[in-house]
Amino acid sequence: METTIGELLRMNGRRVYSVSPEATLSEALRAMAEHKIGAVLVLGEGGSLAGVFSERDYARGSVEQPNLSKDQPVRELMTRELVTVRSDNTVQECMEFVTRLRIRHLPVVDDGKLAGLVSIGDLVKAAMAEKEALLAEKEDLINRLEGYISGALS
Repeated sequence: METTIGELLRMNGRRVYSVSPEATLSEALRAMAEHKIGAVLVLGEGGSLAGVFSERDYARGSVEQPNLSKDQPVRELMTRELVTVRSDNTVQECMEFVTRLRIRHLPVVDDGKLAGLVSIGDLVKAAMAEKEALLAEKEDLINRLEGYISGALS
């Protein structure tokens, strides 16, 4: 059985950290450090998804703008062109997105509303759990078949 993003959000929680487009880089970086996360969503008026601001955005921005000030608004460095997924997408589908597109965070949007955020770390953990569950099933089947063949089970 493939885990859906909705199931993953139910297991991990739907907590999303966000800032406004006008928040300073310093405020966004502080929030990321405080929550030990690599990105925050940037939410505009009415909670609309305006972008995502990540460690990567800051690193690139500091190289491209040598005089970068931490007082600049997040909107100047945030990623605006977002790839979003739905709760019914599978972990495997999302792993393919992050691998092919070389991104680390996927906002989850259902019926035009933000439902959560998954990171590549969340996806890797879920994929590993799926593989471990499948392996346990196969080991159980092998043990039952060996028992049947040896006559231990009738």
